[in-house]
Amino acid sequence: MKEDIDKIYEKLIALETEVLNLRQGYVIISERYTVAISSLKSLTASALEAAKRAAVAAEKSLLAAQNSAKAAKLAASESVIDAAEAAADSAAASAEASIEAAAAASAAAAAAAAAVAHQAEESSLKASAEAAEATKRATEAAAEAVRMSNFAAESARNARKKQ
Repeated sequence: MKEDIDKIYEKLIALETEVLNLRQGYVIISERYTVAISSLKSLTASALEAAKRAAVAAEKSLLAAQNSAKAAKLAASESVIDAAEAAADSAAASAEASIEAAAAASAAAAAAAAAVAHQAEESSLKASAEAAEATKRATEAAAEAVRMSNFAAESARNARKKQ
């Protein structure tokens, strides 16, 4: 009987030790999970900020392309062909910058989406949606900048033909 009681105590001690180890493991995992969630929240916020800034950059590039196209048209109408070609080149560069900004917004949106895949929280879902909207804005601005660039180049070509 004494042996049976000793065996039971040994098993109880082993179980108690195992429970303590499991608790310690849980605490470590919980701490790591908290750090990971915090990192993912930070990544999501950074990706959203990058997407918004890229969208703004694309929109500003569009404005530059529009102004360059206008300058090219005006210069071409007054037979200042070199200025028209320079404005067309400027519009092309603005369009390229706009495209790069759209690509950056897309990459940021992808990063936000990746963060959401790991962290299904309301704030991350909202940030991912906002990053996607910023990407849409950047892409639309880039497409319009390319159209303006083509218009500027066409104005310069027409001016060259008239001369």
